[in-house]
Amino acid sequence: MEPNVATEPVVELTASAAEEVKALLGKVENAGKTLRVYIEQGGCSGMQYSMTFDEKRPDDLIAEFHGVTVLVDPFSAQYIHGAVVDFNDSLTSGGFKISNPNARQSCGCGKSFTA
Repeated sequence: MEPNVATEPVVELTASAAEEVKALLGKVENAGKTLRVYIEQGGCSGMQYSMTFDEKRPDDLIAEFHGVTVLVDPFSAQYIHGAVVDFNDSLTSGGFKISNPNARQSCGCGKSFTA
């Protein structure tokens, strides 16, 4: 077992989110990279969710869902533990959505929260 493989994953990817990530990983600029889910200061509620394709860092927590590896740094893990990343391709409210059980308050855009 790798040293930072979480026994209980920090975040979970739904099947639809994993399929969209696989499609994005197929693009040349993302080759050899891994999905990173993290939080940063900002947004209308104080913290905002972010995702990027990145290289693994030594202290990352790692999980795999539907063939997609997900990286989360320890700082972000404390705010998004138990969150679910989903993807919806509808015209009006499509895109990635993160449901976070740790958010005390979320803004209307769904990309920002208060811990």
